Amino acid sequence: MSHEHDADLSHETWRVFRIMAEFVEGFELLASLGPAVSVFGSARTPPDNRYYKMADDFARLLVERDFAVITGGGPGIMEAANKGAAEAGGKSVGLNISLPMEQDPNPYQTHEMVFRYFFVRKVMFVKYARAFVNFPGGFGTMDEFFESLTLIQTLKIQPFPVICIGVEFWAPLIRWIDNVMLEKHQNISPEDMQRFRVTDDIEEAADLIKQCQDDQCWLGPEPEELPAHAAKPTGEGTRIGIDPRYRGIKMSNPPEV
Repeated sequence: MSHEHDADLSHETWRVFRIMAEFVEGFELLASLGPAVSVFGSARTPPDNRYYKMADDFARLLVERDFAVITGGGPGIMEAANKGAAEAGGKSVGLNISLPMEQDPNPYQTHEMVFRYFFVRKVMFVKYARAFVNFPGGFGTMDEFFESLTLIQTLKIQPFPVICIGVEFWAPLIRWIDNVMLEKHQNISPEDMQRFRVTDDIEEAADLIKQCQDDQCWLGPEPEELPAHAAKPTGEGTRIGIDPRYRGIKMSNPPEV
């Protein structure tokens, strides 16, 4: 039994190098990308759907404002956004994932990578994005929407625009967040409802992102009590934060581990 356990540990240790390789490849691919916007939405959205056309047009608006466009590289909304960006002459990034189904890469990617690990791929979406834009989608889109809000709420990243396109689609969820999560259970704060926008106006969405890029942001100011060392950026695009072991202890040189 001990020999089998040792073999398993050895196998798991070597897996770290595979994970590391994905990080290195992703950093090298995207390091020179410039300001970018990550666009999310359903892989199941057909080309004749109005949200497909909106995602296509929205990506073109982003390119006109000098943004690269990042998607998950698959079909549906992802394809539409990559298509709009590529045909507008912009950088069109596809961060594909190896899945048993639904991940057929679209042909509109100027920068392409395939990930094995979701968590590595998530880092790339955050690290190089100046905004998250969520079109109607399924569990994956919800995952990215709530992850971005969690990172902003906890101050783990510098706030950036989180925009949901499609009032009809998003309104029931937003009402539930407001009525149940906020009002009934107080699991979030009132200001958390201001951390995202919902709109049908893709021109407005593109302008909001550009305004934030130009330091005229509708997002609120940073908390005054946030220590400078805690706000320092890390290599993966988040903030160092405060180590729980040292919280409440005043130090001239806080550890950055």
